Amino acid sequence: MWKINKKSKQPIYRQISDQLRDKITKGEYPPGSLLPTERKLAVELGVNRSTVVHAYDELTSVGLIERKRGSGTKVSAQKWGISPTGSTNWKAYVDGGAFLPPHPLIQKIHELSSDKSLWNLAGGELGPDLFPDSLLKPQYEKILGAEELFEDEDPQGYRPLRETIAHHMKEVYHVDTTADSIMITSGAQQAIYLMTQCLLSPGDAIAIEAPSYYYSLPLFQSAGLRIFALPIDEEGINPEDVKALYQKHRIKLVFLNPIFQNPTSVSLSEERKKELVDLCASLSIPIVEDNPFSLLSYEGESGSLMKSKDQTGNVLYLGSLSKTVGSNIRIGWLIAPKTVIQRLMDARNQMDFGLSIFPQLVADHFMSSGKYQEHVDRLVAELKERRDIAVKILERDFKDYVTFETPHGGLYIWLRLKTPIQDSKLLHHAANHRVIIMPGSVLGSSEGYIRLTFARLANDELEAALEALRQTFHSLIK
Repeated sequence: MWKINKKSKQPIYRQISDQLRDKITKGEYPPGSLLPTERKLAVELGVNRSTVVHAYDELTSVGLIERKRGSGTKVSAQKWGISPTGSTNWKAYVDGGAFLPPHPLIQKIHELSSDKSLWNLAGGELGPDLFPDSLLKPQYEKILGAEELFEDEDPQGYRPLRETIAHHMKEVYHVDTTADSIMITSGAQQAIYLMTQCLLSPGDAIAIEAPSYYYSLPLFQSAGLRIFALPIDEEGINPEDVKALYQKHRIKLVFLNPIFQNPTSVSLSEERKKELVDLCASLSIPIVEDNPFSLLSYEGESGSLMKSKDQTGNVLYLGSLSKTVGSNIRIGWLIAPKTVIQRLMDARNQMDFGLSIFPQLVADHFMSSGKYQEHVDRLVAELKERRDIAVKILERDFKDYVTFETPHGGLYIWLRLKTPIQDSKLLHHAANHRVIIMPGSVLGSSEGYIRLTFARLANDELEAALEALRQTFHSLIK
């Protein structure tokens, strides 16, 4: 935190240089790291740009920072002039780690998301007003006095919750499974990470939809996997493309989000689901079916699961409460053969010794109380209203800028820009208009697409955010 005292007798530029020197010495800015631009820091501190220039000049003169035209201002990568001792080069450690950082635009979106004055059309979560707090409060009261809180943790997950999920899968999706074939995870993404680490090896080939939110996850690249794209049309991916990839690259796993796919909201047709399940079984290619959105259908049934067509245990199924209850309920589950469950469970135990019992108790009480379906019904009605508002505004005010298909479920509208704009430029200009957007290139598409989320904002905020987005397009496309 910067502390600038404009009433102090010490010059402001000296206050800035002293505080920056202190931040560098303490490792907040390690050697080689990029410092804020003069203009950006001046705006942040509420001072003239020339004041920041003066401060940077002083630190440059003692060899603490380096300034190069076109490369910005960086902390010196050599021994620092202000200290006779060496210092650990943390930037080298950070850059050299095996787990890759997120896409630069994702990093920028995360940075913008911390500013609550901006309207967020980028995130993939429900808005806080959609969280079922009134329904969950009675569950909290039961749980706080529950003896289960003090029981030894089950590394596979709280058994009553696994039994509740098995019942849920049978009643809702016509999938027969047992508690022994279910593993509770901290959201679906933990299960994906565990699978990449335990079931695959560096150099293995996998197939994912294109576009797909999987492209925004660095965990595949960090695991050294080769990623191949499966194009999506109006019926989802084509099984023939999977066959071709297998013949050419011997893909070892197919990751799919087949119902209201993120980001396109397209669903895999029933015919292709069956064909794909049979094809992958015959080629011994496991399918990971990620299903966060199927309950969020705005026009009746969302279609069957691929898992319901699986006769050989070849489909690994991922479920989650994140998109129906909230991202703060970090409960996901994996349905898989027991040998897979055991392998992933052993690996997870080495990471965190299992999942906290409290969220599992909350999830079990909520899902088994009958309140869960009541909440989902109300949630779908609210989301449908927000979708309709967004679609109406887009059709009325964005005809010159985008084309799209109205989604039948899920949380997103996939926009195609009529006039492509460089993604970084679009993100920057949108933020200047107080709105955050998700460029499609982050999700594996070419530039000229946006994933628009209508679930985070209440109706009046959604209207204001879309107006800000319209103004962004108007300022860029003339």
